[in-house]
Amino acid sequence: MHRDTGSEHLTNTEKTNMKIAHFSWEFPPAIWGGLGTFALEITQKQASKGNSVTVFALNDENKLNASEKWNNVNVYRPKTLDLTSTLRLFSNKDVCSWGSNFKFFADVMDYNINSASQLINTLVRKNGRSFDIIDAHDWLGIVGGMIVKKKLGIPLVFHVHSTESGRSVGGGSSTIKNIEFEGGQFADCVITVSYAMSDELKRLGFPQEKVRVCWNGVDPNKYDPQRISSEERKYLRRRYGVEDNENLLFFIGRLVTVKGVDNLVRAMPSILGDFPNTKLIILGIGDMENQLRSLIDELGLKEKVILRTEFVSEEERILHYAAADIVVLPSLYEPFGIVCTEAMSMAKPVVVGARGTNGMREQIVSSGDEQCGIHINPFDPDDIAWGVKQVLNSGDRSILMAKKARERVIEQFSWDVVTDKTLEIYKEFIK
Repeated sequence: MHRDTGSEHLTNTEKTNMKIAHFSWEFPPAIWGGLGTFALEITQKQASKGNSVTVFALNDENKLNASEKWNNVNVYRPKTLDLTSTLRLFSNKDVCSWGSNFKFFADVMDYNINSASQLINTLVRKNGRSFDIIDAHDWLGIVGGMIVKKKLGIPLVFHVHSTESGRSVGGGSSTIKNIEFEGGQFADCVITVSYAMSDELKRLGFPQEKVRVCWNGVDPNKYDPQRISSEERKYLRRRYGVEDNENLLFFIGRLVTVKGVDNLVRAMPSILGDFPNTKLIILGIGDMENQLRSLIDELGLKEKVILRTEFVSEEERILHYAAADIVVLPSLYEPFGIVCTEAMSMAKPVVVGARGTNGMREQIVSSGDEQCGIHINPFDPDDIAWGVKQVLNSGDRSILMAKKARERVIEQFSWDVVTDKTLEIYKEFIK
């Protein structure tokens, strides 16, 4: 059962006048996943509420502006050097075994050190700026946050969106796990994105007295089904060869093991057995692409499963939600799952994975008067098929689920609600 914290979320729009610095590897225009979306939305909303917001972000291939004002947010992107060969001299076997990906580790460390140095030496010591709190996102930003806290004594929030253990389904890098663990011990506060993640952090040894839960959000004005006309919806369906009398299932996400998309493909023969007029669109990129194509061929699903492996704009993503009848997200591990929130905001019933660490089960009410979707076991294709068929069999109830999904977003998951909750957590730790 999910724990509903709606009563704890504040809805005021009072000016708070905090001076906030974020260490976020992803920030526009360099966005690859949920972290970038979160950083984009939360910083703009914090600034709109009267706070001074500064972001230190990756300078992707050193092609971006080193500093700029972006929608009232001060953005610094320190240029990085290629430290690959230098760091190899004294790195442990774990990171040296990364092969060509070692450069990624070197770039992350360089970004953190340069960002911390710029904040301490240029902004604070030279320019006289001050900050009330540092919000460092995932292992990608926590090292810089730790350096700043140690040097300047500024309260540090470690914002954990996922963990190395979870992302790698129990495997992963011991070095990254150590960075995450030390960040949790050193930070004043750990914000994480779901109660499922809070439980995971407890198992990993994070001090529970430091942990605060604040869900992620979505903009219900942007993700609004009323913005998409029936003609636009029909046009997209026709592009994929989906007729009016066909059910359209939609998966969106990275094509990686933890998203469970291969099990969704394996569920399709059972779904088609009861609902032959059904098609599935898979939209995403990732290293499972060839495996998925082979699986689709093996199961004889080429006419029923459309695999589109490219990055699309946000507007086109919104159009895909609008065109779908059901959104299916069978993640094996999902700290929160912004795509679930987006689908709910677009008034779609959502079938979600609900085993292990999975924040989507906290978003989706799976029974009762407020039902807005179905919980399934994402490890079991038969259970995925069962969940999809539950919605397809529900008739008018699926329309009510869709309505309840959007209502829940407006009440619990708007960026105003999320931002107010985050600012309240900051206040606990500002001296």
